[in-house]
Amino acid sequence: MSPSARRAVGVIGGSGITGIFEGGPTRPHRVTTPWGAPSGPIEEGEVGGVRVLFLPRHGPGHTIPPHRVNYRANVDALRSLGADAIVTVSSVGSLKEELPPGTFVLPKQFVDFTKQRPTTFYDGGRVYHVSLADPFCPDLSRGAAATGRELRTPFAEGKTYVCVEGPRFSTRAESAFFRTIADVIGMTLVPEVTLARERAICYVCLAMVTDFDVWAERPVEAKEIVETMHRNVERMGRILSRFLPRVATPPDCECARALDAAGV
Repeated sequence: MSPSARRAVGVIGGSGITGIFEGGPTRPHRVTTPWGAPSGPIEEGEVGGVRVLFLPRHGPGHTIPPHRVNYRANVDALRSLGADAIVTVSSVGSLKEELPPGTFVLPKQFVDFTKQRPTTFYDGGRVYHVSLADPFCPDLSRGAAATGRELRTPFAEGKTYVCVEGPRFSTRAESAFFRTIADVIGMTLVPEVTLARERAICYVCLAMVTDFDVWAERPVEAKEIVETMHRNVERMGRILSRFLPRVATPPDCECARALDAAGV
């Protein structure tokens, strides 16, 4: 790896993504941050010769609901261990007929409908207003899309993710409204993506569609989501195995300079 390559790649795994190191040697890191403890120990290992830091978003055993995830501690802990890129995997519901369960999606924009989550590292002292006009790293997005095409598991690109508070699912009225502004719906993107920008970290979300949201006239069931998610996990694992080594390439994006003009 060249001296200008990334120091480490962070991976935040959502539902079903429990490990990515295929039996190779790993070591755990128990990290504390000014915002408390992250969701669990961070597992360090290598994927294709690249240093990777894996964190289960919902904790070991999936015990933390989306509205209780300590997003600030998660992002800050990965950064403290050297991550300057974060690749996340998330399960989402579909708001469009053309995105059926099993589809992989690369969001390009998001709409925030969360309600009570801490959303910034800058609660006092110096104030920063980071730009999120383009919230996802273009380098990582292009790399993920290319990897999906190569493995014949293409991503639906250019989509909008609406993030809701959870842990409940939408009402029919809410789902019908969200269809007018977004393509997929989930509970974990925000504030994760915002905090990554505040730490000048490249960030991309690899989203897996597990169900049609309730606009489709059938209530969402957790069992259905889990079954579809399990079918997706193997395919996502193949994408990560090929994509993560590429993330180590020196970036040609503006993410690392996100704070240069954001301070007041």
